[in-house]
Amino acid sequence: MTETEISSAPAKRRIVMLTGMSGAGLSTALKIFEDMGYEAVDNLRLGLIQALIADNHTTSDALAVAIDTRNANFTVDELLRTVGKLTQDSTLDVKLVFLECSDEALQRRFTETRRRHPLAVDRPVTDGIRREREMLWPLRNEADHVMDTSLLSIHDLRRLMVGHYHMDSAAGLTLFVTSFSYRHGVPREADLVFDARFLVNPHWEESLRTLTGKDDAVAAYIQNDADYKGFIDHMTGLLLPLLPRYQQEGKSYLTIAIGCTGGRHRSVFVTEQISTVLASHGYIVGIGHRDLDRGANKA
Repeated sequence: MTETEISSAPAKRRIVMLTGMSGAGLSTALKIFEDMGYEAVDNLRLGLIQALIADNHTTSDALAVAIDTRNANFTVDELLRTVGKLTQDSTLDVKLVFLECSDEALQRRFTETRRRHPLAVDRPVTDGIRREREMLWPLRNEADHVMDTSLLSIHDLRRLMVGHYHMDSAAGLTLFVTSFSYRHGVPREADLVFDARFLVNPHWEESLRTLTGKDDAVAAYIQNDADYKGFIDHMTGLLLPLLPRYQQEGKSYLTIAIGCTGGRHRSVFVTEQISTVLASHGYIVGIGHRDLDRGANKA
């Protein structure tokens, strides 16, 4: 096939199959796909999915279908067979996305909303969560993308979904760099994680304790660490050759997480600095500071 033929080849139709744990955010995720321009369908019978895709009257070149254990006809084997058949169609770009969530977060969500778990109508919600996790394990293993929503806000979930599945395929690789506190756990959506805890800690300077890594005094303090420049140079030297390779492999969104103890000083400053470097090389870079407001007065 010539280069001209490759460039003129019709784009594949995007099909995203959403599934996962009840309470993990499937309905919210489906609404996000709808906002992105996907035709969104909730809990369609599995036997009708291929007919829907074959229907020439559908309104979008991209389709998102959420299927979970609320569906009366749901079985893991049938969903996997359906995805397998769709994947064999050379005109389709099919992705299976699994929304994961910790047992503790799921139990809290069901308790707060007073919703019944679909597999625990007549028993404790913990039983339903356990049964569903065991049932869905094969789907999780086969998924193209597992997204853990345990610590994600709706805003974070939207950012991740849009980052990975936006309609503009020519946008290239988009980066999101976030600081975090190890005290509150590593961001589960992170692709690359760096630890800044070895740098001098401004928390132990009383005049800097209430400030953050965005303040000039904190920045100057961290930059005076003899190992700071080497750390930034090595991180940049690692990332810049890697990013084009990720893009060549078809990755459209990459999350880089930088942590320190409290998530207010060192990780915040390093996040701001490395984001500036990456943006200067032409990348689209988003910045977040997950625990900036949670770590006040803590090391």
